[in-house]
Amino acid sequence: MALTPSKMIPLGTIAPDFELQDSVSNNLVTLADVKSEVATVIMFICNHCPYVKHVREELVRLYDDYFPKGVSFTGISSNDVEDFPEDSPEMMREEAKKHGYQFPYLYDETQQIAKLYDAACTPDFYIFDRNLELVYRGQLDDSRPGNEKPLNGKDVREALDSVINGNPVSENQIPSVGCNIKWKGAQ
Repeated sequence: MALTPSKMIPLGTIAPDFELQDSVSNNLVTLADVKSEVATVIMFICNHCPYVKHVREELVRLYDDYFPKGVSFTGISSNDVEDFPEDSPEMMREEAKKHGYQFPYLYDETQQIAKLYDAACTPDFYIFDRNLELVYRGQLDDSRPGNEKPLNGKDVREALDSVINGNPVSENQIPSVGCNIKWKGAQ
């Protein structure tokens, strides 16, 4: 596991389109299907990463707290499943059911979508406004496995509250850190 930070793409970037299979429903899901008129959260996550395992409960709480306010959430796993079979669509389906993920959990088999978003790590968070313009990219909060800081989603929650209330999102954003995305053919 290589500790990797977010690449912090430019704010204002338009969300790249996608069409990926949902590991739970087996339906193809597009960006248009998950776009919200309030805010759209795209999360690059996976099953095996200890950083993602650490935040799973908060992902569910975020959904429970903000979906009723019109915010949509989508998880995408882009890891190479040949080398990391625990991140396969079948295992993603089990993970989603076991931990109560109500959001689509999409499989990026070609890794093209991770590349379009310039995703670097799991977890990696992106928040887009109603126009699909990037207003936040970075960490969930300051909590990391073993650092004893509270898992509360503070950074993502503050960004979402700003969007919901029609206020600008602070540009002081801290990169997420986690396991690097497991690229095909990487050593």
